Amino acid sequence: MNTKPSDDELQKRVETISLQDFGKPFRHLAYFNGRLRTTGGRYFLSDHHIEINPRHWMEWGWEVVDGIIRHELCHYHLHLQRRGYRHRDREFRELLAQVGGLCHAPPLSNLSPRRRSVRWLLSCQACGRQFPRKKRMDPSRYRCGHCKGTLRLQEIEEPVEEES
Repeated sequence: MNTKPSDDELQKRVETISLQDFGKPFRHLAYFNGRLRTTGGRYFLSDHHIEINPRHWMEWGWEVVDGIIRHELCHYHLHLQRRGYRHRDREFRELLAQVGGLCHAPPLSNLSPRRRSVRWLLSCQACGRQFPRKKRMDPSRYRCGHCKGTLRLQEIEEPVEEES
């Protein structure tokens, strides 16, 4: 599973799942969006298109992506019917359980993690908590969020790679 399937293949799959599981056609666009980081997919209320994170397909395959598609199609069909399409709505939760969609997409491993370099470390003088920072800041303008103690800034010699 090195290269993701085409957007046309995803479109056909979404249309098929919509007809089979919901009994209604999907008449809008569905495509992969590689810029998604923390979510499996998105449904857009404005123009009704669906975006799917291709990293979920690369790591988990079609079984998980089908669950994500079902989740987004629940939003899609309920919104078009002017029914409760939000996560907190009972109609949404019932339809999601009925079609077997995923509530949450499984976590991704670090296939291509976005990393940032930690160069500065704020540490509390009172409780000793540490707060890594990418950019330098003036510690006299801030206090510890846990104990309200004073902060001290120190530079880290070798920048540490931290996952975001």
